[in-house]
Amino acid sequence: MVTTDVSDDDRATVLLSSVAGGSQEAFAQLYDLLASRVFGLIQRILVDRAQAEEVAQEVFLEVWQTATRFAPNKGGARGWILTMAHRRAVDRVRASQAGRDRDVRIGIRDQKMDYDSVSEDVELKLESERVDRALLTLSDIQRQAISLAYHGGLSQSEVAERLGVPLGTVKTRIRDGMIKLREELGVAL
Repeated sequence: MVTTDVSDDDRATVLLSSVAGGSQEAFAQLYDLLASRVFGLIQRILVDRAQAEEVAQEVFLEVWQTATRFAPNKGGARGWILTMAHRRAVDRVRASQAGRDRDVRIGIRDQKMDYDSVSEDVELKLESERVDRALLTLSDIQRQAISLAYHGGLSQSEVAERLGVPLGTVKTRIRDGMIKLREELGVAL
C-alpha cells in the first residue's frame, strides 16, 4: 500500500510500476487516483460526454497494456497518462473532422445538378456531325481502320486480321488518319 503523505504524482508512479508487474489492485487505485483528471481533460477537448467516456476507457486500457513501457526517469506517471489522454482525444477530433469532410465530399459528389439536357443533346449531336464530316476527309482505308478500331472496339491486331493486312500497315493508317482528324477538328496535341 502507498501512504497518503506522498504526492499524487509520486503515488501514480509507484502504482504504475506495480501495474507494469500485473497488479490489478494497483491498476484500480491508479484509476481511482487519475480517472477524474483524465476524463476532465478529454471532455474539455471533445465536449461530447459519451465520446469522452469512450476515449477515457481507451486510455486506461492502453495504460494497462503498455505500463511496461513507462520510464519513470523520463517523467511522472500522471504526466505520461495525461499526455496519452490528450493525444487520444485530439486523434478522435481529427478522425471526426475527417469523417465530416468525407461526408461533405460524398454529398457534393452525389448531389444531382440541374442542367439543360436539351442543350447538351444538341451539342452532342452537333459534335457528332462535325466528327462525321471530318471522317469523310479521310481516305477509305484510313476511315475503315479507324472505324473498326474505335467504333467496332477491335484491337489493332484484330483490325489487321479483319482487313487482311500487316499490323504495321494498320498502325500507320490509324496514326495518319488520327493526325488528319485532329487537324480537321482543330484539336491540339
